[in-house]
Amino acid sequence: MNILMLTNTYLPHVGGVARSVETFRREYRRRGHRVLIVAPTFNGSRQDGADVIRVPAIQNFNGSDFSVRLPIPGFLMSTLQDFRPDIVHSHHPFLLGDTALRIAADFNVPIVFQHHTMYERYTHYVPADSPALRRFVVDLATGYANLCDLVFAPSESVAAVLRDRGVRTLVSVVPTGVDTGRFAQGGGSATRQQQRIPRNAFVVGHVGRLAPEKNLPFLAESVARFLQEDPDATFLVVGDGPSAKDVDRVFARHGVVDRLHRAGTLEGEALVDAYHAMDAFAFASESETQGIVVVEAMAAGCPVVALDAPGVREVVHDRHNGRLLKSQREEEFAAALDWIGRHVGDGHTELRRAALQTAERFATPRCAEHALSLYQDLSDAEGSGQKGVNGWEGTAWHVALRRVEAEWDLVATRTHAAGTAMFGRKPRFGRLLYPLRLLARLFRRTGSMLRVAGRTSSSQNA
Repeated sequence: MNILMLTNTYLPHVGGVARSVETFRREYRRRGHRVLIVAPTFNGSRQDGADVIRVPAIQNFNGSDFSVRLPIPGFLMSTLQDFRPDIVHSHHPFLLGDTALRIAADFNVPIVFQHHTMYERYTHYVPADSPALRRFVVDLATGYANLCDLVFAPSESVAAVLRDRGVRTLVSVVPTGVDTGRFAQGGGSATRQQQRIPRNAFVVGHVGRLAPEKNLPFLAESVARFLQEDPDATFLVVGDGPSAKDVDRVFARHGVVDRLHRAGTLEGEALVDAYHAMDAFAFASESETQGIVVVEAMAAGCPVVALDAPGVREVVHDRHNGRLLKSQREEEFAAALDWIGRHVGDGHTELRRAALQTAERFATPRCAEHALSLYQDLSDAEGSGQKGVNGWEGTAWHVALRRVEAEWDLVATRTHAAGTAMFGRKPRFGRLLYPLRLLARLFRRTGSMLRVAGRTSSSQNA
């Protein structure tokens, strides 16, 4: 199968979406499928192979570490003619997500949308952040999902949210897989030595981008309180980002900055060793749809303390493989870390064993196999891009009508989202565009019926 993925974030960007795309790409290729990734240019991305197409983009948008692609019409189509995708997999509902819909229409193939992110939690990266903007991005993502043939949700709680928001397209739960075997093999002594952490210290750890949407002020306050109560505990932070200085200030204010160890961004064996150096993993983000780092920590046998939030509650089971806290109270979070710390010997071994068992449910082969089966079902139901190449469905006129329909869908979705955000209702002027799409759909269906009728007549004459 030829799988085309379009994503607004990809390696070397550090984040859950980029890691998810790369995880599935590796496993699909290992199973013999062709995968082509389209992503924006990014600082340090010059070592891409032939299976990655970079599109021009603005670097470090609005002071973030994201790239925002520039709209360049026709940039991709010539390079996709040889690839001939069987399925288009869109990882975002905007920017390259729009391009994904157009490509699916041009090649007459199914499109899958993977809803990675609670987008309303990221509007602070836009200068005009407001409640109206947050409503807009929610409606935009919902409308986009309804333009696709299938939606992947990383967790059941996110799937429920999408259905409640009005997603009518079939939603299937497909978590991002984790290479559990790789994360199970490691030792934390090298990390502790490098960070000058005492061998017998109780290490609370955290891995991820240090960004506002990760709820880091609360996390830092909670861990700092725990460190004040336990003089033998330290905090190991893996990752970097705009909120790093905020974490430093919290620990300085509590007088425990000397027990804050910031390792920066780690990859490969260094990242695995860092997980194994931790005795408890602390996670306070409420913007996740799965929390890949939570599964990675458990794959390394590390129990987790986290806030109850979509995506996390499917992984962390209170007092079984860690602590899942219903309320956001710093003293409760600190007490939960202390609860982990008091489970020494057999008690901590049981927590580790439960964490390892949980992680196996998210092993990469299992998740990829499920995704591929859904791809195949969709392809079988709707036909591949090669069907009808010599008939009506392969004509330039039919392709043009599909494109008109796709463009109308994009315009209508944005119009509806903007109208709802600004006026609380769908704008009336959007109805003016409806006849254009209706006419395109009528012509397409008429052509398809004529083609089927022609084939039936031919077979009868034969």
